[in-house]
Amino acid sequence: MTFIASPMEQFEVVPLLQLSIFSGSVFSLTNFAFFAIITVIVALIVPTLGAAQGLIVPSRWTLAAEATLVSFVALVREQVGKTSYVPFFYALFFFILISNLIGNIPYTYTIATSAILSMGLSFTILIGVTLLAARIHGIHALSFFVPAGTPIGLVPLLILIEIISYIARAFSLGVRLFSNMVAGHTLLKILSSFLYPAFTGWYSILALIPMALFTALMGLELAVSFIQAFVFTVLTCSYVRDAIELH
Repeated sequence: MTFIASPMEQFEVVPLLQLSIFSGSVFSLTNFAFFAIITVIVALIVPTLGAAQGLIVPSRWTLAAEATLVSFVALVREQVGKTSYVPFFYALFFFILISNLIGNIPYTYTIATSAILSMGLSFTILIGVTLLAARIHGIHALSFFVPAGTPIGLVPLLILIEIISYIARAFSLGVRLFSNMVAGHTLLKILSSFLYPAFTGWYSILALIPMALFTALMGLELAVSFIQAFVFTVLTCSYVRDAIELH
């Protein structure tokens, strides 16, 4: 059986399938692309399972799906003020959540641990929020970078500071998701590397205590998967609200 030698090796993007299409052209399916496709498919199917059952008496899954949707409607109404953005935030939450949960399965790949996905997603949201503010407020959206009552002499400096702060929003949004998932998976890999040899000898019963700690950390990592998806969604809600109200 093959085991990962380094804790950081689990985050490497490697080709799973390579096909020569034309002369000099190669189609490569990487582990990142493969699990990204799986995540999208599962994220499209899971939220609709409850509604697709068509039962007269709702099942537990249907009630859970309805409760989740109602909770999102209330969250978006409270954070953004408009429920028309519910489908976007609903899809965003489930995409991040399912990608994190899939990554907790041994020998899978957590796409959220890729800086390309995390930072790309956060900067895409920043661009979308900026376009939304421009669409709603037009040229007045530039007032977001100039606080009211600012002296004329400080305007250039404050504009530079506000632009850096605005871009830092997207940077921090992506880094928060990326760093938390990488740190959790790295810790689990390091601990599992120490635990596995401990179960190969007569003294394996002594490894039950650290195994209990490892199991608790696995439960914590599952909780982190939910928390990071929720935090990412809530922060995106606040950014959309700022674009709408120019706060």
